[in-house]
Amino acid sequence: MISRVLRFLASPAGRALIALGLVILLGLVFHADGAFYKFGTHRDAIRQASVCGILACGMTLVIITAGIDLAVGSILGLTGVCFALMTIHWGWPAWQAIPAALAAGAACGAVAGILTAGAKIQPFIATLAMMVFARGLAKWASEGKKISQAVTDPDGSIRFVDIPKIFEWIDSRLLGGTVSGVTIVFLVCVAVTWILLARHRWGRELYAIGGNEEAARLSGVPVVWAKTMAYMTSGLLAAVAGICHAAQARQGDPEAGATYELTAIAMVVIGGTSLIGGRGGVGLTLLGTLTIGYLDKILSINAVEESGRLMLTGAIIVIAVLTQRRR
Repeated sequence: MISRVLRFLASPAGRALIALGLVILLGLVFHADGAFYKFGTHRDAIRQASVCGILACGMTLVIITAGIDLAVGSILGLTGVCFALMTIHWGWPAWQAIPAALAAGAACGAVAGILTAGAKIQPFIATLAMMVFARGLAKWASEGKKISQAVTDPDGSIRFVDIPKIFEWIDSRLLGGTVSGVTIVFLVCVAVTWILLARHRWGRELYAIGGNEEAARLSGVPVVWAKTMAYMTSGLLAAVAGICHAAQARQGDPEAGATYELTAIAMVVIGGTSLIGGRGGVGLTLLGTLTIGYLDKILSINAVEESGRLMLTGAIIVIAVLTQRRR
């Protein structure tokens, strides 16, 4: 019995649970005059982590193939701007604006995937190029300004419009105010990603590619198609995160999502998914999302500056990778 427990604690899931437990313990000690004991603190911690958690779901697919996607933060900013433009400024209904924003994110991811899998460009370089391109496209589409309720007419006059109802619906509090709509979206993304990885042939192909790409190719796995789909799905989920972020902020910000890719990577790695590919899963990413989300909330309620939070996130990534290497 004891040996079984020790084996579990030494597994990726066990280490992720230990990390989450240590963070919760940290919150119990540094509770900011009882703020950590309030239900609203936990609800808000998960709500705030949900956007990056959605990015982390897509990042999990890519990292399992031994790749990386640095473009998700910029795609989030681009799709948030597109969604805000279409709904607030152009008056598009939600059933048109949401598919259009999702298509934009998926297209960006597909291009990165084609460059990586088809053109054989290193994932770091291909997604770095897409990160810069998507950020520039977001600034061009928004003319470098936030897309808010202030609309400039052709004659130069400014008028203010109402925020569309879809923004309130996405960020509404459900079940008697116990959970945010964005959190529900995050959990749906986790469930869908889990089904794709655990129950679908494509998921098994991703694990095979991450384990040994050449062996997977010789075994008949359509490597180029499978990897391209992984990056495209990552872009699609980044678009979902962009829509949710715009709904939370009530505007489209071309600068939104900066450094979010680092947070998403930290969530995946701290959960236990291997950066060398072939091992991991979205269940582990869920644990990593909770760990990073709670850690950020604890630092926030204790008035730790953002610079300190970023440095700590970088340290966490290094520690998690070193732990994987030792295993």
